[in-house]
Amino acid sequence: MKKPEKFAILTMSASILSSAVFATVVETVPVNNINNLPDTEIMSTDGTTGYGSVRYEYAMGKFEVTASQYAEFLNAVAVTDTYGLYNLEMWSSAVGSKIQQSGAPGSFSYSVVSESADRPANFVSWGDAARFANWMHNGQPTGAQGLATTEDGSYFLDGALTRVELLTIAREPDATWVIPSEDEWYKAAYHKNDGVTGNYFNYPTSSDAVPGNSLADPDPGNTATYLTGGFVPGPPLWKSEVGDHENSGSPYGTFDQGGNVWEWNEAFLDPSGGSITDAFRGLRGGDYSNSSGSLHADFRSSYDPSSEQLFIGFRVAQVPEPATLTLLALGGVAFLRRRAS
Repeated sequence: MKKPEKFAILTMSASILSSAVFATVVETVPVNNINNLPDTEIMSTDGTTGYGSVRYEYAMGKFEVTASQYAEFLNAVAVTDTYGLYNLEMWSSAVGSKIQQSGAPGSFSYSVVSESADRPANFVSWGDAARFANWMHNGQPTGAQGLATTEDGSYFLDGALTRVELLTIAREPDATWVIPSEDEWYKAAYHKNDGVTGNYFNYPTSSDAVPGNSLADPDPGNTATYLTGGFVPGPPLWKSEVGDHENSGSPYGTFDQGGNVWEWNEAFLDPSGGSITDAFRGLRGGDYSNSSGSLHADFRSSYDPSSEQLFIGFRVAQVPEPATLTLLALGGVAFLRRRAS
């Protein structure tokens, strides 16, 4: 399979809603400073440390995947929604993405309310996010959910739906579009973009100070959509449009990595120390209803990867082609995750 050009931000697909060819555009920003040092911040949630070192250049989604982008994905592959990519609460919930499903199996179509089009998609599981990444990897094809569309590509899913099944899924060696690893996510959010240093901000708004939650125009800087003194923006929309805090990006130029919705990452967490049936996939960043503590670099969270929740969304990243990763692995520096003493 021919690889997309590194850091390309769009590929083409045919919409079932129209005979016109269009593209789902996922805008990205480069994250460089190869082999930067990890952060020494100790996680308040589990006592681990050493996050944020990445041995290769990659591109992080500038924004969370939006309701309109997710609706385009559904229109391409969910005419018959074999693996449950659509959740009815996307429409029925007051906090949903306001994506509406019409028709019957075999002829489903999807539309999104204009006021919600540029707000983050929610009610998406880790498996849903992996299938979106596969669709991007495969060039945004139109067709049934199968190996050529959603079930293979960056992740070999092949019908995986349960918690245990999704916990066994790993990034493929030839992956291109992916759910970020925890280190990729952390670096894009908090690293100061000042070379290969281990310098990190406390918040993904390029600040060590607690962000405000203003939606003033223009954005005064160091703001995010989270709960402090009231909701932003509040009912009936709840989540802000991606990039609304236009002067509050991370040093690499990502937006909303703090607040709005929690974002999936690839981490495998087992807080109970028990069997795989008790494990989770990683979340970072907090949501519109959380306090500022969940936006802090020291806050690590997780959830059942098969669950679709109102407070969870995602963003995707684009990683280098396999040849680059192979060369970097031969000469790169491996940092071991360690528990702080």
